Amino acid sequence: MNTWPVPAPDLPADVHPALAATARAAARAYGGARGEFTRAQLREEIADGADGTPTMRVDAIVEDAIAEAARGAGANLLSEEAGFLDHGSAVTLVIDPVDGSANAATGVPLSCFAGALVVDDQPVEALTVWFDTGRAWHARVGEPTPFRTTGRKALKGANVCLLRPKRGTEEAWLRVSNQADRVRVLCTTCLETMLVAEGAVDAFADPGSDTHRLMDLIAALVTVPAAGGVLLDLHGRPLTFDLDLTRRWSGIAAASPELADELVATILG
Repeated sequence: MNTWPVPAPDLPADVHPALAATARAAARAYGGARGEFTRAQLREEIADGADGTPTMRVDAIVEDAIAEAARGAGANLLSEEAGFLDHGSAVTLVIDPVDGSANAATGVPLSCFAGALVVDDQPVEALTVWFDTGRAWHARVGEPTPFRTTGRKALKGANVCLLRPKRGTEEAWLRVSNQADRVRVLCTTCLETMLVAEGAVDAFADPGSDTHRLMDLIAALVTVPAAGGVLLDLHGRPLTFDLDLTRRWSGIAAASPELADELVATILG
């Protein structure tokens, strides 16, 4: 068992109350789950989620806590396991309860809560919390952030995070890695895109596997541009809010438009 404590999120004072409540609930639930269940139990697939993928026990525990917090805050919830929970509000929280579930279950300290506040159909605010440190990234549309991307414009020599290579993407994966100076595979898109936003790495990319769901990218859709970067889909498909959790994208987060364009061109060959 992994009994190392999960700290309370270190949140800015002006985070929307619904986002703050769900992030705190997620951290408490994850910390409790690590103290109660073994790694094997946390990894066990116990159901199929609304997005059509298997649900690990750790996902279900954290999402249940988030759902209760969202209901208490009076906000609708769109989440990968439960789908859409309608509480009659114009405000919807689009949340990935545990991004990097396999990491979270086994105790690799690279997993996070990520969510965005959507008013009608427009994301306006985002919050990402790194579970094992309590560190948080917060942004609002149209407002500057206290962190910035590197601004890097060229792939050659860049530091890049990549989704792990999947069948059919191996050649594209190698094209990017052969140009980059350093490649990391952290297995947590929401956290990796925040590293782009704050300038720790230059870019993150899914090299064509169409793995990403709305909740994998919507926090970055707010945060990365607010920090001076770009968030887009490999094939130019718009990332828009709707309730269809079968939709998929290949997300790219980059420090600049020029770097994003070069990544797209390199991946597509």
